[in-house]
Amino acid sequence: MNKLMIKLIKLYQRYLSKYLGGSCKYLPTCSNYAKEAYEKHNFFYATFLMIWRILRCNPFSKGGYDPVPEPKKKQYQNS
Repeated sequence: MNKLMIKLIKLYQRYLSKYLGGSCKYLPTCSNYAKEAYEKHNFFYATFLMIWRILRCNPFSKGGYDPVPEPKKKQYQNS
């Protein structure tokens, strides 16, 4: 599912983004952020991150550098 989302984002970047707006307040751009989220995280968490980022992209936000969080490493206990 993540690969499909990444392909859809790439299609958006290539064919639609130039017609739907010129600049993004954030670095990386919202579409690059979403693509990276799907590369690093599972589908549901990446979708949550993407939606949360889009909701924050509004005239009242400052914008700036906002990287995708790194995946949390699982800690295993020795029994």
